[in-house]
Amino acid sequence: MADLTALLDDLRAESAELDGLVAGLDRAGLATPTPAAGWTIAHQLSHLAWTDRWSLLAVRDAEGFRAAVEREFTSGAEPIEAGAAEGVGEEPAALLGRWRAGRAELTSALREAEAAGLRLPWFGPPMKPATMATARLMETWAHGQDVADALAVEREPTGRLRQVAHLGVRTMGFAFALHGLPVPPPQLPVRVELTAPTGELWAWGPEDAADRVSGPALDFCLLVTQRRHRDDLALRAEGATASAWLPIAQAFAGLPGGGRLPGETG
Repeated sequence: MADLTALLDDLRAESAELDGLVAGLDRAGLATPTPAAGWTIAHQLSHLAWTDRWSLLAVRDAEGFRAAVEREFTSGAEPIEAGAAEGVGEEPAALLGRWRAGRAELTSALREAEAAGLRLPWFGPPMKPATMATARLMETWAHGQDVADALAVEREPTGRLRQVAHLGVRTMGFAFALHGLPVPPPQLPVRVELTAPTGELWAWGPEDAADRVSGPALDFCLLVTQRRHRDDLALRAEGATASAWLPIAQAFAGLPGGGRLPGETG
């Protein structure tokens, strides 16, 4: 995996690409529906800002983060939906300014956390600053895909997808556990071979594994972020574990979403 500096560079670049899609939108543009049911572009950006806010709390006040999770996620409320709704109707300059300021502050905080050797609490297991940066990159790319789909923009895939794919591979056991299925052994029992946008091969797992997943890196990233249905992707699975994994794969924390139906981006 890349070091924290490289990851933060990728995160900045991914954020800048999304920023370029939304910077000129007025309130009507921000109200454009996206493929996520009930979410407009404003919801998507507000969600990213909300998650950055939670990330900052985790970095700077671990106990405060745990207390907030206990308070807000066990009361029957819907904090994720509420966080996304904060941006609805907000002036474009205010929403974009909030998102930009939060992501810049998080970048600095993650550097400080890395220097201090901290492990950060999260909604799943504690993580290193580099892992949190990878998660933020994945979410920015995934929600950016929703925005691009809403605006009918086809994005050019980049080498930053390697970080998204890596997280998708690393969360295989989590996906099985989330669905109440037997979790594969800790040593990755699946060989994953993905074709990068440049044509090179990205690979994880033992070369001699009987279970294998292969295909374009873009397709794998769309699958593990649940932005496309597997039937619409050129991914191949060989073996029982690989075949069981792909339909439930997810690179994000929390309960599985509804995903996409075959043939739809929404």
